[in-house]
Amino acid sequence: MTKSEKAKKIGEILDGLYPTPPIPLQHVDSFTLLVAVLLSAQTTDAQVNRVTPALFRRAPDPQSMAKLSETEILKLIRSCGLAPSKARNVKKLAQTLLDEYGGEVPADMEALEKLPGVGHKTASVVMTQAFGQHAFPVDTHIHRLAWRWGLSNGKNVEQTEADLERLWPSEQWGQRHLQIIYFGREYCPARNHDFEACPICSWAAPKSRRK
Repeated sequence: MTKSEKAKKIGEILDGLYPTPPIPLQHVDSFTLLVAVLLSAQTTDAQVNRVTPALFRRAPDPQSMAKLSETEILKLIRSCGLAPSKARNVKKLAQTLLDEYGGEVPADMEALEKLPGVGHKTASVVMTQAFGQHAFPVDTHIHRLAWRWGLSNGKNVEQTEADLERLWPSEQWGQRHLQIIYFGREYCPARNHDFEACPICSWAAPKSRRK
C-alpha cells in the first residue's frame, strides 16, 4: 500500500469517527483563540479551558488584556505549564496587537509568527480555526502518529507537516488536524498501546514503528 492509499483509508476512518470534530479550546473570537492556543503549550486543552473563562471575563480583548499587569495575568493562568513566560507573552501580545494591528489579530501567517509567544504551530491553528485558511498544524501528538502510521519519517515537525500536506488536499488539512488529535486521545496513546486493537495502527503501523 502506498502512502497515498494509506492516507486515503485513514481519512475515511477518521471521517467516520469524527465527521465534524469540534475545536477543543474554548473561545469566542480570533483573539481569545490565539491566547488559548498560546496557553496550551506544555499543558492540556482541558487545563486551558479551566483557566480561560476567568481570564477572558477580565480581559476579552487586546485593550483590556494590555491593561492587566503581568502579575494579574499570572494569577489567572498559574496552573498552566510555563505560566510566568506565558503571562509575559500574553501581555506583550495584546500590546503588540494594539500598537501594530489596530487591536485586531492579523489573518496572515507571517505576521502571526512574529507576535510574542506565537510560533508556527500556534499561527497555523489560528489561520485554519479562526480564519478558515488552509493550514495543517502539527503538534507533538500528530507528529507521533504520522510517524507511527508510516506517513512521515518523523525527522521533525516541519517535515511531518510537509509530508501530511502532500497526502491530503488542502481543504481537508484543518479537519485532519483535529481528527488526528481526537483519535490519538481516544484510540492511540503514546504508551501501553494495543496496536492490534487500534482501528488504524492494526493495519497501518509498520512493525518497526510499533512502539
